[in-house]
Amino acid sequence: MADRRPLVLDVDGTFLRTDMLFESFWAGLGTAPIATIKAAFANLRRPAALKAALYDIAPIRADLLPVNPALAEIAKGAQEEGREVILASASDGRLVDRLARAHGFDGALGSTAEINLKGANKAEALVAEYGDKGFIYAGDHTSDMEIWTHASHAVVVGRAGGAARKLAQTGHGVTEIPGGWRIADLFKAIRPHQWVKNVLLILPMIAAHNFDLSTLLLVCIGIAAFSAAASCIYLVNDLLDLEADRLHPKKCKRPFASGAVPIRVGMVATLVLALIALGLGWYLGTGFLIVVIIYMTLSLAYSLRLKRMRWVDIFTLATLYTLRVVAGAAASGVDASVFMLIFIFPIFVTLGCVKRLTELTLATNDDRLPGRGYGRPDREDLLNVSGLGMAGALVIFFLYSLSAQAQALYPTQWLLWVALIPIAWWLLRMIRLGWYGKQDYDPIVFALKDKRGVGLLLMTLALMFYAAGLWQEWFGF
Repeated sequence: MADRRPLVLDVDGTFLRTDMLFESFWAGLGTAPIATIKAAFANLRRPAALKAALYDIAPIRADLLPVNPALAEIAKGAQEEGREVILASASDGRLVDRLARAHGFDGALGSTAEINLKGANKAEALVAEYGDKGFIYAGDHTSDMEIWTHASHAVVVGRAGGAARKLAQTGHGVTEIPGGWRIADLFKAIRPHQWVKNVLLILPMIAAHNFDLSTLLLVCIGIAAFSAAASCIYLVNDLLDLEADRLHPKKCKRPFASGAVPIRVGMVATLVLALIALGLGWYLGTGFLIVVIIYMTLSLAYSLRLKRMRWVDIFTLATLYTLRVVAGAAASGVDASVFMLIFIFPIFVTLGCVKRLTELTLATNDDRLPGRGYGRPDREDLLNVSGLGMAGALVIFFLYSLSAQAQALYPTQWLLWVALIPIAWWLLRMIRLGWYGKQDYDPIVFALKDKRGVGLLLMTLALMFYAAGLWQEWFGF
């Protein structure tokens, strides 16, 4: 690579660790979902027109797109040698031009609404511009073979269908750059650590004092279904939040935002997880399947729109957590107490406020959170609402202790009143830690890892089990 011929870089999967067509599609879904879906179906067989339509719907920020560091280094070296660096991509030409200007390159070639600059079309354009063997070309796809044969030197990123080996056999100069993605990064995007939240499905079984093994097995299958559904939505959420995540100090390292995992891989994984969730839901029966579908639909609405709406997002989060409890009842066949559902909803409202409090406390300025409707001035209001949620939950629990159902399940009534103490202590602790920014961005995940908090929850369960006479039944005291 010692000659001074221009260096031409393919963009998607080569200079960038992402694909601008998919970036535009998901940006469009996030801002104008109906228009984006219409454009996709109308131009399904016309890729160039689709790229132009998506650019018009949601032009993405080219300066935020993740760059392949190896290619960036090669481009920098070429510029230092005085060679031109050109971007040539099948993406919309206007977007390619913005990307080239963002990185200080000398020119850009891209698709128009009529011509998709890929394969033979790109080869023809480059030969017309620089002549046969008049340029060095870097690409990553089998379709780039038509271009490499006209280049003076080939830079091959990843496997590209064995292109490096084939070119070397013909005497072509080849530079190989590692590519690809790791399954571990995809697993990270699925967020298996978040599955712990699905232990909420066990609550109806515990509340009904039904500890039958067959019932537990059904609940475990339900947990697996909800884990797949939740991971499916996490992937969708990450794909919709690419730009917001890249502006976040920590979320910018997420697999899709950083380019560690291709967007198309995330789309396939999303489909597979959705099928698993719906398949297990079908196995557990119509009632559970309906709850899964409602959960996934509401989660999708949350990702697309509701999370950007002040207060609506918190009550939506509380509803999604409550649906897990309803799902536990549907999976096990245990009747969910109306009092229990009314009791846990304000608790989840409180935890939703705690989640936003934590984010705002850790924010570096007073601007609204990216993709959210809150800024640091909203902290007082969030604190007040979290306090109302806590008070509501405690009042409802006390009223439940006076109900006929509670008196039947818990003969020692006064112990339920004692259980209010660790419940109140736990909620106050969560609110306090959120106010000072001393917990995880997800309060449910934090709660299950917080030793003191877990101790308070276990104390509550112990008191309730004793009030129900379960300790006496199990252990004789």
